[in-house]
Amino acid sequence: MASRKEVAVSALKTELLQRAEAEGFDVVRVTTPEAIPEAPARLRRFLEEGFHGEMGWMQERAEQRGAPATLWPEVRSIIMLGVNYGPDGDPMAGLSDRSGGLISVYAQGDDYHDVIKKRLKSLGRWWGEVTGAPLKVFVDTAPVMEKPLAAAAGLGWQGKHTNLVSRDFGSWLFLGSIFSATEIEADAPERDRCGSCRACLDACPTAAFPAPYRLDARRCISYLTIENKGPIPAEFREAIGNRIYGCDDCLAACPWNKFAVAAREHKLKAREALQAPRLAELARLDDPTFRALFAKNPVKRIGRDRFIRNVLIAIGNSGDPGLVEEAERLLVDGSALVRAMAVWALARLAPSRLAAQSWRRQQETDADVRAEWRAAGHAAPAPQEAL
Repeated sequence: MASRKEVAVSALKTELLQRAEAEGFDVVRVTTPEAIPEAPARLRRFLEEGFHGEMGWMQERAEQRGAPATLWPEVRSIIMLGVNYGPDGDPMAGLSDRSGGLISVYAQGDDYHDVIKKRLKSLGRWWGEVTGAPLKVFVDTAPVMEKPLAAAAGLGWQGKHTNLVSRDFGSWLFLGSIFSATEIEADAPERDRCGSCRACLDACPTAAFPAPYRLDARRCISYLTIENKGPIPAEFREAIGNRIYGCDDCLAACPWNKFAVAAREHKLKAREALQAPRLAELARLDDPTFRALFAKNPVKRIGRDRFIRNVLIAIGNSGDPGLVEEAERLLVDGSALVRAMAVWALARLAPSRLAAQSWRRQQETDADVRAEWRAAGHAAPAPQEAL
């Protein structure tokens, strides 16, 4: 027979689930801080092989990532919550529209950090009042390994592409967590249901998976277009196609998406202006218009220059002669990052037009831009020698 305390805790958990659903969460499960014992070794191998690229923040707090209790010693239970952001249509349809850009599904609406954090704080306030115990709320803002914890809690499993897969929502779940000092009965983990399928691995345009369940972020288009701060390495540019912020190929390829449903949260649905936006219009964004277009949106965080770098990659891959003038105009942009990609894009679209502008190479002082001129077949003397 269950004790009075066990009955009370069970009733409290039921109330938690009901409250979470009322706050707009689509799924909620509970795990413990000890539930991911294999995570530290996996993370250590990932970092030792340099697969994190320029994401130094992953290494700086690696110990806390691998062991939740080192992040907050008072934690007794971890409440993992998911919000569905499933697209209304085929997320890959825009790949064939080479005069338009493709933005990852998660970044076509409002910034999910803001949307989910408000809900987590509201739920957390209620939970703190009910339990009288301290807690911490996290949504991709601290060294928390959300995907392994979500799998341990039973929200889904980490597929061969390392992302979470849900039987109910496919690839499309945003995650948040509440670290609680209250002990709550843990849920069972979800078992891996990938089987022999390798659709996600085969879908990757840049071969970013050296093996199932392992990702080399340095080759990942999401990393290259978002986290990477410099010129995108030449070996990946053609494969990027018209993906101008992130990539959904491995997510969209998963067969479990047949069970996915469209997001119910209006703020997470795609804005019309961000569904296959015209490259010609995007190429003309200055800082104020960039900020206005991407207000309350994840794209805003990479800044105008990195975004236009991505747009120019798409322009170079477009084969659209109508975009030649946009690439040519950006040869004199104030950002060296933009100028470098403008040289590459124009060399792809109209080599003769680039040759007519080759006198500009002698005025260029930035090493990366000069390297693009050389790669395009227009070598120039060093600036001091040209004077």
